[in-house]
Amino acid sequence: MKKLFVAALLVVGMTAFAQEKEGKRAGRERLTSEQKVDLQLKKMSKDLDLNEKQKEQVKALVGKQVEKREQKRKEMQDAKQKDRAAMKAQMQTEEAAVSSEMKKILTPEQFKKWEKIRDERKEKMKEKMAERKEMKELK
Repeated sequence: MKKLFVAALLVVGMTAFAQEKEGKRAGRERLTSEQKVDLQLKKMSKDLDLNEKQKEQVKALVGKQVEKREQKRKEMQDAKQKDRAAMKAQMQTEEAAVSSEMKKILTPEQFKKWEKIRDERKEKMKEKMAERKEMKELK
């Protein structure tokens, strides 16, 4: 029963630490894995009055969980990059197909004008995206 209680507190404590608040964390650098483990261990030691043997066991368990969480975060970031690259390639393929179809439909002068308008729209979109990114970083 005691082990179950400690495990439940561990899960609740880690959940509380996992939720990042923008206001408090803005401007701070990320903690290393070892710092995260030490911080959690200190808090749990204080809250639960752990003895040395328990501290060692909890440190090992928390260390494994932090490591798994970091690995999962990296996997998700890698998957996001792969998805982004695939989407970009697909968009370029579709754009080339539309462009070739438009070339068949429009006169050479109309096609040049259409390309110019399309390029201007792309530039405006890039500027808007850069502004959004800038605003997001300021928050």
